Amino acid sequence: MNFVRTAMLLAFLTALFMGVGYLIGGQGGMLIALVIAAAMNVFSWWSSGDMVLRAYDAQQIDARNAPEFFEMIRDLSGKAGLPMPKVYLINSDQPNAFATGRNPENAAVAASTGLLQRLTPEEISGVMAHELAHIENRDTLTMTITATIAGAISMLGNFAFFLGGSRDNDRPFGFIGVIVAMIVAPFAAMLVQMAISRTREYAADRRGAEICGNPLWLASALKKIEAAAHAIPNADAERNPATAHMFIINPLSGERMDNLFSTHPATDNRVAELEKFAHAMRQTPRQQPQASAAQQPDGETRQGPWGPSTEAVEPVKAEPKPRSRSVPNITWGRGDRKPPEGPYS
Repeated sequence: MNFVRTAMLLAFLTALFMGVGYLIGGQGGMLIALVIAAAMNVFSWWSSGDMVLRAYDAQQIDARNAPEFFEMIRDLSGKAGLPMPKVYLINSDQPNAFATGRNPENAAVAASTGLLQRLTPEEISGVMAHELAHIENRDTLTMTITATIAGAISMLGNFAFFLGGSRDNDRPFGFIGVIVAMIVAPFAAMLVQMAISRTREYAADRRGAEICGNPLWLASALKKIEAAAHAIPNADAERNPATAHMFIINPLSGERMDNLFSTHPATDNRVAELEKFAHAMRQTPRQQPQASAAQQPDGETRQGPWGPSTEAVEPVKAEPKPRSRSVPNITWGRGDRKPPEGPYS
């Protein structure tokens, strides 16, 4: 059902784009609009992944500098039947994650250091399984095309503004058509783009739950990330708001209503759907991830990502951080002990 809805929305968006071209320049304008859309989509499809990773100064990791996290991604990729994606870390206190890439063979997943430090291993597994579901469903390609066409419609709307005073026989709707191209079409494109994004999130939640094996892990993670995202600012996301739809939870402020103006579904609705799915899979409440500190056999509390997770997050002020091209300093995977039992075991 989600696939059919996405296909219908994309078809409508493409028709809207060509229609705007027709309103502005008749049949010739429609043809020019189609050529521009094709060129923009090819460029976005080929280069969007690298552009996003550079925007967030993401640093690639491997089995040497973050072995436990890297092996978790390898294990989840195997369960999903996907090639091993490139793995990146973002030096940000806000817990969040996203996936990018033009296809599963050229994909990448990125997680913030805040995600590894504030969530349990089971919750992190749920989050990264969600991102792998986006790759499997080729949502990164879908959203790239959607954003490109929506942006092109807005660009045509600007053309209509400058060409609004001229008259010719190729524009049968005259001034009314220009008004539609200038105002109505860009607004409609924005609504369709947001609707597609929200549709794909529900699908990725469900598939991610199947990959990690427990919907309640992802549900618990979503609640924690939602709370932290509104308390801990993400300066890079604020500078690049057009990338907000890529994250598992909107890294910007607000957007609690599950309506056409949201890039993400309401977290409460997503959690409710995951709980229904868990019931369908006959999961029990005892399988929820533990929120308390992970205790080692010798009774010692393990610190770092395997240790206590933060339930309540105090608001903090955004302070500029010096950029570093080295991998963020995290302790995950550098200890001698084995991690608690989890999905990678």
